[in-house]
Amino acid sequence: MSQEKPERSDPIAQQTAPAKSSHGFLNEWGFLSKLRELSIQQPMVSEWKAFLEWITDFDPELDSGHPSETDSVTQRMKVAFKWKPGSETISGYAATPACRKKTSSHNHRHHSDSAPVLLHSMDLRTMTQSLVTLAEDNMAFFSSQGPGETARRLLGVFAGVREQALALEPALGHLLGVAHLFDLDAETPANGYRSLVHTARCCLAHLLHKSRYVAANRRSIFFRTSHNLAELEAYLAALTQLRALTYCAQRLLASNQPGGLFFEGDEGLAADFLREYVTLHKGCFYGRCLGFQFTPAIRPFLQTISIGLVSFGEHYKRNETGLSVTASSLFTGGRFAIDPELRGAEFERITQNLDVHFWKAFWNITEIEVLSSLANMASATVRVSRLLSLPPEAFEMPLTADPKLMVTISPPLAHTGPGPVLVRLISYDLREGQDSEQLNSLVKSEGSRSLELWPRPQQAPRSPSLVVHIHGGGFVAQTSKSHEPYLKSWAQELGVPILSIDYSLAPEAPFPRALEECFYAYCWAVKHCALLGSTGERICLAGDSAGGNLCFTVSLRAAAYGVRVPDGIMAAYPATMLQFTASPSRLLSLMDPLLPLSVLSKCVSAYAGAETEDHSNSDQKALGMMGLVRRDTALLLRDLRLGASSWLNSFLELSGHKSQPKSVPIADVNFLLRPEDTPEKVESQEEMSTKDGSSSCLSGTFPEDFLPRRSSQGPTQIPLYSSPIAKNPFMSPLLAPDSMLQTLPPVHIVACALDPILDDSVMFARRLRSLGKPVTLRVVEDLPHGFLSLASLCRETRQAAALCVERIRQILTPPGPAAPPV
Repeated sequence: MSQEKPERSDPIAQQTAPAKSSHGFLNEWGFLSKLRELSIQQPMVSEWKAFLEWITDFDPELDSGHPSETDSVTQRMKVAFKWKPGSETISGYAATPACRKKTSSHNHRHHSDSAPVLLHSMDLRTMTQSLVTLAEDNMAFFSSQGPGETARRLLGVFAGVREQALALEPALGHLLGVAHLFDLDAETPANGYRSLVHTARCCLAHLLHKSRYVAANRRSIFFRTSHNLAELEAYLAALTQLRALTYCAQRLLASNQPGGLFFEGDEGLAADFLREYVTLHKGCFYGRCLGFQFTPAIRPFLQTISIGLVSFGEHYKRNETGLSVTASSLFTGGRFAIDPELRGAEFERITQNLDVHFWKAFWNITEIEVLSSLANMASATVRVSRLLSLPPEAFEMPLTADPKLMVTISPPLAHTGPGPVLVRLISYDLREGQDSEQLNSLVKSEGSRSLELWPRPQQAPRSPSLVVHIHGGGFVAQTSKSHEPYLKSWAQELGVPILSIDYSLAPEAPFPRALEECFYAYCWAVKHCALLGSTGERICLAGDSAGGNLCFTVSLRAAAYGVRVPDGIMAAYPATMLQFTASPSRLLSLMDPLLPLSVLSKCVSAYAGAETEDHSNSDQKALGMMGLVRRDTALLLRDLRLGASSWLNSFLELSGHKSQPKSVPIADVNFLLRPEDTPEKVESQEEMSTKDGSSSCLSGTFPEDFLPRRSSQGPTQIPLYSSPIAKNPFMSPLLAPDSMLQTLPPVHIVACALDPILDDSVMFARRLRSLGKPVTLRVVEDLPHGFLSLASLCRETRQAAALCVERIRQILTPPGPAAPPV
């Protein structure tokens, strides 16, 4: 069996094992004495038990093949501290008991999983003190190894770890001390402050694990010096940036009202804050540290996606369109696969500089025929999967208050005029009405996929329930085809038909086109539910991310029209605040590989119809002819936004006052401005927010002795002005007045603790709770935004997807009879 040769130029790697020098013996006793001293100072002895068990459970001889200098230390620890193994400690993130894994064997899997176990078995102070102790011990060792470059770098990295950990602990402790004030309730300990503390603890746990590994194996001839040095430097960079984010969170805490998670200062201050924030270095989070905050099962997927992203970026620069790129060329990134630092730098460059059309093309890769076929092969088999085209024809619906009165539902009109709406009908069983001539006349051919309607001798009866689904994708990408794998599983588990809406996407079709199409399709489904295989007794609106936003706004518009609202809404990680503002959870976008801040802002800007990127001096020159046509079309639509929307409102007013025997005027829904947003005020706001910002108001964000790492990619192209459309309640439902939110049905939200838009869910649930509306919020840990599309990836994503299904089932279950009075 071949073995890795030590680096000859490295004096550390040439050390023999085990060392028996008197200097090494003093280091061992110094390490032990410091731990014992800390244990005496720490009143919570149980908090040290997990740390000592961690030290004694690991057998470095089995990991490296050689005994290490810590063998005698761990043996002394076992004698000096007698306690029963298996005790539980309290986690510093959610203040809940954490389960620890006990293994009888010590293998490489145990070694690689040590950081997650540490995270849930030690509180913040214990973790920090342990890391500082190990860093000082490693500093003492490497300072004695001569003037070599590797020893100098290792000494510097451990000194940096010690400095950052000591400075970070009080700041994290402050955030953790007030985090409970921002929770929905005691049973739901989740908000952006908790998430930031948890993420920092993840980074500390990885550094603690790596520092302890170095201390145990630094004398071994099998110790991979370069590899461990690169790992330590990467996580030190991440810890430094997390310290910067912690100070930013403290700045938000000082600026906001009690209980408020979104930035509440004046808009000029908000713009300055975002300008300061976007200059921070991000590449360190996209290389070796990619996805360190998520469950380990997610990380290989994220690495594959990151390699695909940077490879796709190279194809994009060569004027290749997204769908012309083969799947194999995307995920064989060559140099990006073997060089994490290069991949991280390129990832940061792409996220900061490429426009929304790039992200639209990349996110639509899942609809390449090969990839979509593979996804469907792994999903449930359904009897019905048909794409329908709803003609742009007006129809009438009864009012909920008085079914004898009717209201006209007009087809979508904004920006591009009347047009059909595409929807996909998915059903596990073939039900009555789903093969009718009337429905067949609406079927849109998809080639071989249109033959997925399988004949059956007998049809199942109509279901009493119906799910209307609205997909996510940042308002700019994906269709029901992208989300079909988990929708098929829903259809099987729930036993009800599902109608998924393929709304038009921004920037070619900005707000309110998508809302109009979703509302029209929802009303059509309510009116024609018999064709869809349902009696429509119970109807649930379900969506994820941008689709969750549209679920809320469709329901609000249904209430404004006076027609039937759904019986409930299930929204997974929804976006409820589309205004450019900061919150503690959105600080996580600095490191999120799936939802970086620059990408999030570009999607929102595209949906608002306000693209302002300068295409003259960036990679947008490489768009190619079709890319330029798409860009110019989007800009033209932006310029026509005001006129088209005004025409829409005039049309709605006229159609609402038509003389019909059984019609009443529909609600006048102004999609552009709220009453207080007068043109003069909007103009002054834009003038104020587009001026050159000064960082003087942020002088107190970072301490004088701290300098965060800055991005080397140049200024990030993020529109930092305030858009009046983003304040519209039909775009940002969190900003809706109480009278509008009172019309919502029961709402069930499933969010992610590490999602940059977690605070959207928490604040929306708090508003509904304050109004006495039925609302539930479940926050899943250690999963990224978009977990529904990863439902088959691992056990954690399957459990989170099952939670969404359970919430839908609650909505579709008719309420039982009221209990008799006692």
